[in-house]
Amino acid sequence: MHPNAQLIETFYRAFQRRDAEAMAACYATDVVFEDPAFGELRGADAGDMWRMLCARAKDLDVRFSAVQADDTAGRAHWEADYLFARTGRPVHNRIDATFRFRDGLIVEHRDRFDLWAWSRQALGLPGLLLGWSPLVRNTVRAQARSGLTQFQSKR
Repeated sequence: MHPNAQLIETFYRAFQRRDAEAMAACYATDVVFEDPAFGELRGADAGDMWRMLCARAKDLDVRFSAVQADDTAGRAHWEADYLFARTGRPVHNRIDATFRFRDGLIVEHRDRFDLWAWSRQALGLPGLLLGWSPLVRNTVRAQARSGLTQFQSKR
């Protein structure tokens, strides 16, 4: 197995244990992370996002598969089942991740998932009716960023 594929597996195994410090240790200090909920996060903000998510996770179950990597790039599929903290609603999220590597660390991590499918589960009726709209997308992103800022201020 390629060392970068092992790095991806190390990252997700740490997530399965809710070990955000081990996850953050897989990132370069100048990492760029992006997903539909948080948008783009850089550097320490990316590690802090995982710290926050692991700390808040209720009934988290993470599974990963289809890990592939070479010297510069990689990918994986992962799924997570959890209770969304703000509403207490169950969520099953399916995510496709892409990675870029430098010096044995992740320098770019992009997660792709269907935000409308996520919002239907996490938010219920409002997510079903409006989860496709830019208004809900922007609200979800603003709340995610606000939660990260509050988490960081308490550390």
